[in-house]
Amino acid sequence: MKNVNIRLSLLILVLINGAIASLRAQEKYIDKNGIVIFEASEQLFEEVKAANESVTAILSTETNQIASLALIKGFHFKNSLMEEHFNENYIESETYPKAKFKGNLIDFNVAELDENITEVSVEGTLEVHGRQKGVHAKLKTQKIRDIISMTGEFKVTPGDFDIEIPKIVRNKIAKEVLVKLDFKLAKK
Repeated sequence: MKNVNIRLSLLILVLINGAIASLRAQEKYIDKNGIVIFEASEQLFEEVKAANESVTAILSTETNQIASLALIKGFHFKNSLMEEHFNENYIESETYPKAKFKGNLIDFNVAELDENITEVSVEGTLEVHGRQKGVHAKLKTQKIRDIISMTGEFKVTPGDFDIEIPKIVRNKIAKEVLVKLDFKLAKK
């Protein structure tokens, strides 16, 4: 009888742990088709703009941590030669194939989200070209059914990531790069 009670206790513990893990899993939201666009265009010159529409973003509403990952070769330009130069000469995507962001949403409470857009601050670290830079941005956030929508933008410079722009094209590329993001995170 003692063995039956021990087995029953272990089974109950396993079920409780499974239920807790299941609840925690419900606290995660993910987007595997997030959009990140960057633009470094200068007036009077060819547009320097690329978009990646397969960025992965994960949000834990339990910890308010957010992370995203973009494959560098996923950024596409209108001009294929520009895309080739970006990958080979500037960002060196063979050596540095990913851009990563890890951060925290400040004063974020998923229970307060609804269809009305609210502004939430995010602070974290962006890693590109093997270098890291602290980033602070405001995100427009809303929740429609089980989807959390986050859009925002921030600026960085090529120098932040030790990306050298050759003198011959330096005036054709903006000193600051505008980065825009659009995530639609679904409950996992």
